[in-house]
Amino acid sequence: MLTEFTPMQSALGGMMIGLSATLLMLFNGRVAGVTGVLAGLMPPHIARDWAWRAMFMIGLIASPLLYRAVFGTMPVITTVGGPMLLLVSGAIVGVGVTYGSGCTSGHGICGLARFSRRSLVATLTFMASTAATVYVVRHVMGG
Repeated sequence: MLTEFTPMQSALGGMMIGLSATLLMLFNGRVAGVTGVLAGLMPPHIARDWAWRAMFMIGLIASPLLYRAVFGTMPVITTVGGPMLLLVSGAIVGVGVTYGSGCTSGHGICGLARFSRRSLVATLTFMASTAATVYVVRHVMGG
């Protein structure tokens, strides 16, 4: 499996994520942790500030359309597993963000920017886990 190298698109995406997280903190005083944003939209505890959360999620869902407008094609997403692997992986991530008190965006972008020690430990943990998973899938399982 070959990983495509996309430095310009990746840098632009990173800048857009950083800008959006900064603007959300500046104008709403909220951390742009996607798990927390989504949790505030889920029953039975829908947050009072549901409107900005809904707009945030709509922006995430609509972003591939913006990508198409800029680059002329939809982003290509390739997975090595089937639907069952994606469901199991999603469940594992859900457990991880629950026990880790946040997700990659909350800890890795917003938490590190605030010099949170807990976010540093969480980010190092999920980066190490990701590296180990990629190694196992590509070199042990031959994916």
